[in-house]
Amino acid sequence: MAPERVPNVVFKTRVRDESVPGPNPYRWQDRTTQEIFGGKRVVLFALPGAFTPTCSSTHLPRYEELYEEFKAQGIDEIICLSVNDAFVMFQWGKQQGAKNVFLLPDGNGEFTRKMGMLVDKSNLGFGMRSWRYAMVVNDCKIEKMFIEEGFDDNCPTDPFEVSDADTVLAYLKGVPRGTEVAGRKEFVG
Repeated sequence: MAPERVPNVVFKTRVRDESVPGPNPYRWQDRTTQEIFGGKRVVLFALPGAFTPTCSSTHLPRYEELYEEFKAQGIDEIICLSVNDAFVMFQWGKQQGAKNVFLLPDGNGEFTRKMGMLVDKSNLGFGMRSWRYAMVVNDCKIEKMFIEEGFDDNCPTDPFEVSDADTVLAYLKGVPRGTEVAGRKEFVG
């Protein structure tokens, strides 16, 4: 069962800093749960891993594509979380051309563990990763969760039916799943 509020953790992120010499002008910056979620209405979607097939072909790109639609529904920020380090998340975002969605590294899996969403994916050689889910968070309080079915260690499948951008956007618009949302009919799982 997911908590009522997002857990308090410190995320290890990297930010661009032109004062850092060399070809990698970034520095470490700790960001707290309060800094990320406090006083804002945020959509966070979590996925098993950067550069993985569904995450790269559908999950992240559709949230990126519908960013303005989410903003129109009062969402201040869209965050993609994965149990990957800041360097991997940066390179994945660059490769994906992500400009609107903030890629949040949960390198140690602390946030994911405290959310109750950490699963073993050793069957794929991934180790401990996040289960696929999405949530709407309003000032650190979890408003709505969208957790994929089949939550289990070493799940042989990768369910992707309810944490997608269209389902979350339908919720925000107050329309049922399967309704025409943002120019295409969302799939119903």
